[in-house]
Amino acid sequence: MSIFRHIAVSLDTPAARNFRLPRPHSADFGRWSENVARYFGTSRYLVTQTAIVAAWIAINAIPVLTDVRWDPYPFILLNLAFSTQAAYAAPLILLAQNRQAERDRVQIEADRVHVHMQRETTDFISTEIAALRVTQGAGASRDFVRLEVARQLAELRAAVRDDVRCELSGHRCT
Repeated sequence: MSIFRHIAVSLDTPAARNFRLPRPHSADFGRWSENVARYFGTSRYLVTQTAIVAAWIAINAIPVLTDVRWDPYPFILLNLAFSTQAAYAAPLILLAQNRQAERDRVQIEADRVHVHMQRETTDFISTEIAALRVTQGAGASRDFVRLEVARQLAELRAAVRDDVRCELSGHRCT
């Protein structure tokens, strides 16, 4: 009974199908068209299509192989098949490209918002740092402290030098 699971219960009830094309205006159709367009760009597709065309030509061009020739030499039916495939492939590829362009546009907009927020954060931090510098303006800066330490060190060295001279001379220095 499992072999006949797709057969309708009665003749007026259509049989269930496994494969259904999604509705043209649904998101599923867009995803389906992207998958088809992605498949058209694979080497698997090119090899399969080449094998089918080679078999088609071999069957229809070489009468010795078989008496079944449904599309003789000008291969009009093969050209019709290619035209039909191109007629459906091009819009599917364009639909996939439009969906990708829409995703790119949304991503660019999100990036623009993110950059704007980063710029505002950077401006805020810069303003806070400037305010801290202004409030510490009365305080000693690093350069001021270095200069002051260097000046005091020079004074101490001079005083030590004077004390050493004084002791070496034997005088009582005050």
